[in-house]
Amino acid sequence: MNTDIFIIPEAPMVPRRSAPSSIRKPRLAGSALRLGVLDNSKANADNLLRLLVDELRGALPLGYEVMSLRKTNAAAAAHPNLLDQLAAGADFIVGAMAD
Repeated sequence: MNTDIFIIPEAPMVPRRSAPSSIRKPRLAGSALRLGVLDNSKANADNLLRLLVDELRGALPLGYEVMSLRKTNAAAAAHPNLLDQLAAGADFIVGAMAD
């Protein structure tokens, strides 16, 4: 008799760092959006993000400066201070993985 084994990986729920009421309101239409970029430090992630930013510049009203920060280790989670800095300086954030 054959036995099928199913493995269902489920990550535990992570509590939110802040209440939903603290989410920022969108900026007014017509104003430049502030883009934040989180590079996970994997090989070629910077190239992928550069291409993505170039495409976004053509599609969205981005400001001249893009806040780009990099994790020190691809395998580790981003430090909370790094995430706080991105959240404070950007209207939306893009992250990437590459190899």
